[in-house]
Amino acid sequence: MDRRVGTGTAIAAAAALACGVLSWSPATAQDRTVRIGAPLALTGALADEGKKQAAAYDLWLERINAAGGIDVGGKKMKVDLVTYDYQTDGKRAQQLAEKLITDDKVDFMTAPFGSGHTKIVAAVAERYGVPIIAVASSEPVHDQGFKNLFGTLAPSVSLVDTMYTQFKNSKPDLKTIAVVGRDDVFPKLMATAMVENAPKYNINVVYSGTYPVGTLDHSSVVSSIKPLKPDWIFVSGYTQDLVLFRKQMADLGVSAPIVTMITGPAYKEFVDNLGPLAENVTSATWWHYSANYQGDDVFGTTKAFYDAVLKKTGEEPDYVHASSAAALIVLQKAIERAGTLDRDKVRAELAKTDIQTFYGPIRFRPDGMNAARNLPLIQVQGGKPVVLFPSEIKQAALHLN
Repeated sequence: MDRRVGTGTAIAAAAALACGVLSWSPATAQDRTVRIGAPLALTGALADEGKKQAAAYDLWLERINAAGGIDVGGKKMKVDLVTYDYQTDGKRAQQLAEKLITDDKVDFMTAPFGSGHTKIVAAVAERYGVPIIAVASSEPVHDQGFKNLFGTLAPSVSLVDTMYTQFKNSKPDLKTIAVVGRDDVFPKLMATAMVENAPKYNINVVYSGTYPVGTLDHSSVVSSIKPLKPDWIFVSGYTQDLVLFRKQMADLGVSAPIVTMITGPAYKEFVDNLGPLAENVTSATWWHYSANYQGDDVFGTTKAFYDAVLKKTGEEPDYVHASSAAALIVLQKAIERAGTLDRDKVRAELAKTDIQTFYGPIRFRPDGMNAARNLPLIQVQGGKPVVLFPSEIKQAALHLN
């Protein structure tokens, strides 16, 4: 079901989905608002991530409108967030992006979660010259020459060298790895990068393969890995894939000293669904609430954002919450610096972005990606993800199976 959200809260509006499209009337000249379009996966395979985006957007929206709105050339303008559920369907995401721009007349957009759907929606925004802020870390999304696309996540491939370096330091006799990836933009990119970089660290890839989107049985892949007895099993995919893969590893008696699932342990849903099977699974993430960032934004500090998400959702925030809220902060700051809603001028200010936020530093490269920084490595220990790296926020040492 489609939905539209005005200056009211996005989470409260979710309850209206079962009843139909929310009511909305166009703004008059006197109450002109900043209109931001947001296709969200509120149902389907990426619903967990889509709902986190919605929660983060809602928190930002509440705060910015409570402060009177965005300062546009000395005038405070409230924000309308116009959203639709694209149901984790790429074709529908494309159609709704077009609708947001042509029918709903949004000024700017945010992209859906996930590199594949971001790429689809960003292509629509590019065609209409609409600046769009994404939560996608894959360089194949940002290498399309899009001048309107900007993303708050640092490049995912920087995680590869970090994992190889840190895990090799913790286990000097690490010699073999099995790599499995979902045949989708981000997971496949990560799996490919792991395979290509293994020789640099004198690690032998004993298995490399992909699985189709929608796979409901990984037993043949798991069975192929079992006799190889790798030192490290690396799997990239989305939460539902990884939960199933880990369960089938247990069913077939397959393990390794190091098991990594990108980005399963970053999500509470992964740990909740697996229980003891999540223990010692490692991963990487783009943000962790144990960081102590401060910024000039509606949250101000990492701790304040943590508290806000916990109070609103009852759950600790992860990088999806944080990078999504940061996307709207980036857009807000660019509008304020531009002093106008003119898309070309806002786009120019987005390209110049170099700010510190509760989420950390955001400075866009020429391709629109957030510049690389030390991204956290995590491991589930005692039923909860803890930080292994970087040292300034380290909470524990790596546990081997």
